[in-house]
Amino acid sequence: MENEELQKMKELVARLNEASAAYYNGKAELMSDYQWDAMFDELKKLEEKTGTILEDSPTSNVSADTTAGQKEAHEYAALSLAKTKKVEDLVRWAQDRKIWLSWKLDGLTLVVTYDRGRLHKVVTRGDGHIGTNITHLASAIDGIASKISYKGHLVIRGEAVISYEDFNAFVMETGEDYANPRNLASGSLSLKDVEEVKRRKIHWIPFTLVHSDEPMDSWGAQMQWLDELGFKTIQRECIEQPSQENIQGVIDRWSDLVSQNRNPYPVDGLVINYDDVVYASSGEVTGHHATRAGYAFKWQDTAAETVLDHIEWSCAASAITPVAVFEPVELEGTTVRRASLCNISECIRLGIGEKGTVLSVIKANKIIPKVVSVNRKEGELIIPQVCPVCGAPATVDVSEVSGTKVLRCSNDACAARKLKKFTRFVSRQACDIDGISEATLARFINEGWISNNADIYRLVSHRDEIAQLEGFGDKSADNLVASITKARKVNDVRLLYALSIPLVGQDVVKRLLGAYPLEKLVEMAVSAESEDIFSSIDGIGQEKSSSFVRWFQNETNRKDFEDLLGEIEVVSTQIKAEGNRCEGLTFVVTGDVYQYKNRNELKAYIESQGGKVTGSVSKSTKFLINNDVTSTSSKNTKAKSLGIPILSEQDFIDQFVN
Repeated sequence: MENEELQKMKELVARLNEASAAYYNGKAELMSDYQWDAMFDELKKLEEKTGTILEDSPTSNVSADTTAGQKEAHEYAALSLAKTKKVEDLVRWAQDRKIWLSWKLDGLTLVVTYDRGRLHKVVTRGDGHIGTNITHLASAIDGIASKISYKGHLVIRGEAVISYEDFNAFVMETGEDYANPRNLASGSLSLKDVEEVKRRKIHWIPFTLVHSDEPMDSWGAQMQWLDELGFKTIQRECIEQPSQENIQGVIDRWSDLVSQNRNPYPVDGLVINYDDVVYASSGEVTGHHATRAGYAFKWQDTAAETVLDHIEWSCAASAITPVAVFEPVELEGTTVRRASLCNISECIRLGIGEKGTVLSVIKANKIIPKVVSVNRKEGELIIPQVCPVCGAPATVDVSEVSGTKVLRCSNDACAARKLKKFTRFVSRQACDIDGISEATLARFINEGWISNNADIYRLVSHRDEIAQLEGFGDKSADNLVASITKARKVNDVRLLYALSIPLVGQDVVKRLLGAYPLEKLVEMAVSAESEDIFSSIDGIGQEKSSSFVRWFQNETNRKDFEDLLGEIEVVSTQIKAEGNRCEGLTFVVTGDVYQYKNRNELKAYIESQGGKVTGSVSKSTKFLINNDVTSTSSKNTKAKSLGIPILSEQDFIDQFVN
């Protein structure tokens, strides 16, 4: 083997392993998926050419999390899946056999074991053979039941993930610096404090039944059985005839869900599995892959070259983020003109310069525009000395955990620090102002138009200026004005949640308003001599009561709230149940609703009447609500198979409201 080739392989192995260690252990990411894949492919080609594989090569070793704690060997090895970016590879692998397609969730794999109906242990994937026992954190992870009805030996693999919504809420409330939901999930599983982990809202989603004492030869049947046991398993779709056309069609449809941001959890591809689990288990193990255990599909990131026009410094939360603005390029069917550069460290890593610098840009996982390399640098990056929003001094902060360099505004009162709070304010669960994204809010803040919640409603006075912004125009500006006008009427539950009072989520809001009307709550909080005034309300306690009282006793908060009341009409809702019409009943709601404003409003009514609403149909479900009663959807089909009544919205109203 040529010394040059050996040296190159050593360099690639070192860089890939360093990046993997950061990725799997909650540290700052050292390279993009696009760059990692390119290096990995280059290493594989060199290995094939030379016939040599270095001992620590990632092509023959499983990337591992190194979660601190007691190590434990897996009963069944958790091997990784072979990956491809070509649909024809999936077709070839399927061999005309019935397959299932599901998400490749971007989280951490946990292996959960039950014996005699009780949780026995929870172990991280580790290196696939030895993981870390984190059973003590099980109660803090949604989806891991402490008891189940099945009394045999059961081993399940699933992914621990954090939704985008929960990730944004956590970062907003804590101000902690995490790159993405996966980064937060990884760091959380190293903690010892159960309550602290619970705050992170980690969800465990099963994707494989590894072992049960019940013989089942169908992967689809296995997953349905887990659903019936009460687990919330991975979303999936069956492909009976896996032709090129059929697989491509399903992939396109699922890819659109990602492109349209309609999937709540981060994903980095798709997975196909054989339905025939006996056949799947008969494959060989090559390297660290079981050849028939499944096949992962990753989207092909297409890069385009463009020229940097300027760096825009956008202040959001306390961070001042560099954004590359460049000559427009076409990516994934859309025109892309700008991409976040995340932080100072990323700019240094890429070697970003000034105007004229030539860049390679992709849409990572079909969603996020990302600069992946600098092809030719011009000049040097100039880091601003002041915040672009308020003009206060800006300083470079270095994270003690990851070493990441971030430019921050020194002004605690800067409007940009409230971006996450404004994002919650306009969200569907809050004041429901359609068409205003976090990115749009950031632009309006940087224009100087938003400093408090009431200013969002006053955006109508900036209609003509908004129409002149890049990416808007008259139609978008008019739609925005219409959305704001429609949202001026807001109920008290949504309003109180929209204020982003620490520790006051939707459940706390409902409990508070179930005890007192909004006006009385505010009056009591403002005049309270003791912060625990609401602690006697069921489910509130001293900590939540104190947070609510402190927020309203803050003069700035109180003035902003009064200013907001001048822009909206508050509608009172009856939270406390006047009866028990849904008591003890579990409902699932699916499809469009017409007589309620949305499904959340219907859910609120059911809960106010003592009922429960879950996301999936199981044996515990008493009614499925779906206006398309005759639909052959998966929820309808499952409800029929379990003998569960399917109600239209009107059926529900007739039976449980009128």
